[in-house]
Amino acid sequence: MKKKLSEFMPGEKGCVVSVSAEGKIRRRLFDMGVTPGARIEMIKTAPLGDPIEVAVRGYELSLRKSEAETVLLESSK
Repeated sequence: MKKKLSEFMPGEKGCVVSVSAEGKIRRRLFDMGVTPGARIEMIKTAPLGDPIEVAVRGYELSLRKSEAETVLLESSK
């Protein structure tokens, strides 16, 4: 099942299918390892929902909800 990273719940895992961001945001995500094929686990969200914390390529990364909206993943349990 495909869904956006921003829709994931803590503990959910998935594999990046595509990144629809453009320009500097796309470059920033790619530089941080959020590339097609990367495995991502949702760790937690801030109390007000923004930012979110994910684990990708062996480290933890905080992303804005707007950035997470651009990342499409194939969900796995």
